[in-house]
Amino acid sequence: MVAEERVMGIPQLVFSNTLVLNGALALGILALHAALDSADETGYIWPLVLLSLALALLIKSADVFVEGAKGLAYRAGLPEVVIGLTIVSIGTSLPEILVTATAAADITPDNTEIADLAIGGIFGSVLVQITLILGVVVALRSVKVRPSWLKRDGLIMFLSIALLALFIWTGSVLSRVEGFILASLYVVYIYWLLSKRDEIMEDEMGDAESVERKLDRTTASYAFMVTLGLILALFAAHHLVNVASDLAYQMSVPHAVIGTTVSGLGTSLPELTIAFVAARRSEGVAIGTLIGSNITDPLLSIGLAAMVHPLALTSGSYNLTMYLIVPATLLGTAVALAMMRSGYEFRRKEGVYLILIYVVFLAILIAEQMGRITI
Repeated sequence: MVAEERVMGIPQLVFSNTLVLNGALALGILALHAALDSADETGYIWPLVLLSLALALLIKSADVFVEGAKGLAYRAGLPEVVIGLTIVSIGTSLPEILVTATAAADITPDNTEIADLAIGGIFGSVLVQITLILGVVVALRSVKVRPSWLKRDGLIMFLSIALLALFIWTGSVLSRVEGFILASLYVVYIYWLLSKRDEIMEDEMGDAESVERKLDRTTASYAFMVTLGLILALFAAHHLVNVASDLAYQMSVPHAVIGTTVSGLGTSLPELTIAFVAARRSEGVAIGTLIGSNITDPLLSIGLAAMVHPLALTSGSYNLTMYLIVPATLLGTAVALAMMRSGYEFRRKEGVYLILIYVVFLAILIAEQMGRITI
């Protein structure tokens, strides 16, 4: 049911708290970036502040995009479940999509390490979501798992990650053709979801209460939110990639590590927010949201980036990525799916186990960077 209340247009939207905050973050990034460019010595503190501002703007602009897209979808009469599996999934993955695409566009013969940031960011985002974020959600409250999640989205998620890893493994580069294949597979997946939307709604929402859809903005306002959210997110993603790359050089840290940790965790914050809200309301859709995002990232996000520019791992990051980051991601995904299959319920102790997997991964990563182990 759609609830029509006082409808606000674009003028009211422009002066809303959300857009004012986004504007302030964008101006802060511009001002700080200009100050850093004119400074002789910056150190680490101010670049980290700039990185934090870029992450904040990326997340807030993604929120604007998601809300606008949901509003347009509501007005078009799409089912709630299909909106979650398509528009919200793409919206929460927008940071990953923009970071990887922006990184690919910034690749030059003198700066090939940015590809390490893009690839590491995708695998890092998947690893963070399927272990740390999912683990925290389940540790807070045990969650029932619908068999359809495993039969449909869970299997597709694992195969998507494995296919991406296979493409990179065979040739050490993700070509434009392979990127096109990944992105095309995602389009096929979305088309299949839309064609089966009635069956999916009956399966996923058969025992759920009807949700009142609150539409308090005009269609033009929702379209404006989508456009502005995308522009600001592009702006934030560009600065995020540049600052993260510069920090990697200054701190002598491989780009793959920055992508897996800072960028991977930062771009996963939209999924973290949605998952926490869902867990607090005792809604099992938290798992579905994370699975949907982890299908979007290894197919659409990295696929589009490879179409912009082929992504090749540098020799300095190849072993770290292919022998630690990728196996950890596949292992974490397999363990999470196995836990879902066990009684179709995620128990709180299993959430702790998932968190421990991410902690062990970080410990190995730190030990490798300190030279205590060699990969």
